[in-house]
Amino acid sequence: MKKFEIFFGIIKVPIDFITTILAFWTAYQLRLITEPIKGIAKPLDAASLPSMESFINFSLLSAIFLILIFIIRNLYTLKTTLKFNQEIRLIISSCIIWGLLIMSGFFFTLNTAFSRLTAIYIFGLTVIFIIIGRGGIKLIQYLFLKNNIGRRNLAFIGNNNLTEKIAKKLQKDARYNLIGIIGDDQRNSKLQIIGNTNNLEELIIKHNIDEIIQTESHKDIQKDEEIIDICDLSHVNYRFIPDMLQVRSINIEVQTMGEIPIINLKSTPLDGWGKVLKRLIDIIGSTIGIIILSPVMFLTALAIKLDSKGPILFSKLDDDTPVTRIGRKGKPFHFYKFRTMQPKTHSLRYTELAKNNTREEGPLVKIKNDPRVTTVGRFIRKYSIDELPQLFQVFRGHMSLVGPRPHLPEEVAKYMKTDRFVLTIKPGITGLPQINGRSDLSFKQEVKLDRYYIENWTVWMDIKIILKTIFIALRGHQE
Repeated sequence: MKKFEIFFGIIKVPIDFITTILAFWTAYQLRLITEPIKGIAKPLDAASLPSMESFINFSLLSAIFLILIFIIRNLYTLKTTLKFNQEIRLIISSCIIWGLLIMSGFFFTLNTAFSRLTAIYIFGLTVIFIIIGRGGIKLIQYLFLKNNIGRRNLAFIGNNNLTEKIAKKLQKDARYNLIGIIGDDQRNSKLQIIGNTNNLEELIIKHNIDEIIQTESHKDIQKDEEIIDICDLSHVNYRFIPDMLQVRSINIEVQTMGEIPIINLKSTPLDGWGKVLKRLIDIIGSTIGIIILSPVMFLTALAIKLDSKGPILFSKLDDDTPVTRIGRKGKPFHFYKFRTMQPKTHSLRYTELAKNNTREEGPLVKIKNDPRVTTVGRFIRKYSIDELPQLFQVFRGHMSLVGPRPHLPEEVAKYMKTDRFVLTIKPGITGLPQINGRSDLSFKQEVKLDRYYIENWTVWMDIKIILKTIFIALRGHQE
């Protein structure tokens, strides 16, 4: 590891410490001059606040405690791969944990009334000051790297499509200086071929190589062992990508069975604790949604009843069989939403209407300006109100707040094998396709977005999709 990386990794600790102390001091001063806020803060004078000395002592302990939390959450990794926006999210979530804990500590360590406004100032200023401090470090580091100071010289062993793909991404990363490819395969490549593995030691010295990524394994396993040994002796960081991982982007988890390292391939983070966390979000989110939106659902039900004859919910087909959609693992479930069409007209979907005014994309038939839709139905479709009853299905566990849209059995029957990947998780009320084009997307585009969501799921991604869905629904959309 370069001294440059070590320096910029270590410097974060004193910067975070100083900015936290500064945030406490600023919060103290602000509280003295801030006008009281009704319901949050009462008028205070200096005598009502703890002494500056005890406040500073408390801030020192709090700053040390915050640094310990940052250490636990890997915010001081010397060689970080986090983007700045990812680092900011990690800082904010860590500060929330820290803020809740120091707030309780405030009560027990300071013999004075606790000011809620002071706590808000401390938390807000700490987050802002630390982000500014980290941003300053990133900027200085970037300026050094742009002037070729502290960049890592990187070479590849293996000349294939994966090498080209990784190189293309790393060329945009200021931390790396791509030296070229080490290998016997002389096929055309955008990267320079600098030699073969027989001269690896000499090439490391000649080009001052800091890191090697191997994208192809040799038939002779001893050759790969020799490469690893040379890298160890030369203090070169060695990385290896198994051939299987070139097939597609997947989540991996390295485990040991006995003393043998085993790579566990995971198609989605929505497994284990990820699955538990998503279900918890679904229960809380659907409960809140049902409570807040119950007046809207009541008025919608009333409007549907007054507008046209027929049931309030679309839950049965023309022959009185239950409406079904395909859920996780291909299992059908009873599906319902507010009725938006004239009763007994659903069967027209694949007969007369399928011949006129439709777009057929893969297994899906999308009908524009559907004449079956009622006046109220057109309005509630525009604002996605027709889908609100699905909150109850989320609560029951048949659906999720976010996920691939549930499709009809006759549509799923036409899926290709690769398309069925979207059935690995529960269907959702909304998802990436719904906030990126909705019905304007082709089926292939929809599956591509759903696959990306399944393979790269995070809590933050769900939150962003839900917030954007609310914004789109309030704005309204045209069919």
